[in-house]
Formats: sequence, C-alpha cells, structure tokens
Amino acid sequence: MAFKPLILLPVVLFGGLALAFYIGLQKGDQPLPSTMEGKSAPPVTVTAFGAGAPPSDADLRKPGLKLVNFWASWCQPCRAEHPMLERLQAEGVTIYGINYKDKAPAAQGFLDEMGNPFTQIGADEGRMALDWGVYGVPETYVIDGTGKVVMRLAGPITEANLLSQLRPAMDQAK
Repeated sequence: MAFKPLILLPVVLFGGLALAFYIGLQKGDQPLPSTMEGKSAPPVTVTAFGAGAPPSDADLRKPGLKLVNFWASWCQPCRAEHPMLERLQAEGVTIYGINYKDKAPAAQGFLDEMGNPFTQIGADEGRMALDWGVYGVPETYVIDGTGKVVMRLAGPITEANLLSQLRPAMDQAK
C-alpha cells in the first residue's frame, strides 16, 4: 500500500489554525482605533435630558480639560465604571454625559440610584455616537481646551486604565 500525503492535509490544516489562534490570543487586549484622536470633536447633537441644558459645541471648546462619557442605564459596564466617574467629578473634572439610546425614566432612575457625576447631560438616539465613532457604551473621550479629542477610551474606566491611559491623556489635555 502506497503512502498518500493528502491524508496528512487535515492534520496540517488543524495545526496551522491552532497555531494562528494561539498567536492571536497572546497579543492580549488591543485598543480599538479611533479616527477622532488629534482632531476637533465632532458636533454635539443631543436633546435635553432632565431640567438642565444639554452640552453644546461651545462647551467642548471652553478652556480646560473635559471628558465626554457615553453611557446608558441598561449597560452593566456603565454601572461598574460609575464610581470612577464620581471620583473624577469630586476631583473637579468636568464630565459631559451623553445618554445613549436609552429611555429617559430608566436613565433618570440610574442617576437617582447611582448619583450624577455629570456637569451636563444630553440624550442621543445614536446620531452623535455614530459621528463620534462610538463602538458601544461606555466610551469616554478626553477633550482639551480647544475642543480637540486627545484620547478615546473604549469600555469602562477602571483603576488600571485610569492610571495608565486616562490620567496621562488628561494631563496632556490640561
């Protein structure tokens, strides 16, 4: 009986795929790229949320550091990051909240329960998030005193990324 090399083809293909998956897993978490960094923040296109005025383009171009945080009441990572937002607010950081594709009563209930770390809040049905390149909530943008996006953080703010990514970007934006 003659040796048929094609019999090894499935084994070789499986080994190649397994190696590719292993190499891919070793790279760890890679940040999602943002085309906004280094550019002027896109227009603020939100509706009012609650009694206060929503944030505006002019607010983003005021001097000083500010954050724009996209969040929703139905978002569990938003709930997890909320204490970090309150901590930043306590430090005097201006945070504009953009409530993303949410029902107003649910969003207000979330803030009533968790606290309100936002200087101003606007409601977005998805248009602003699309313009800003939001992949999903929560996402936080660091904005400098000219309205330029210094950094985008996809996912919840944690102690680790606050120290390694967000704080350096905030220092740059000051």
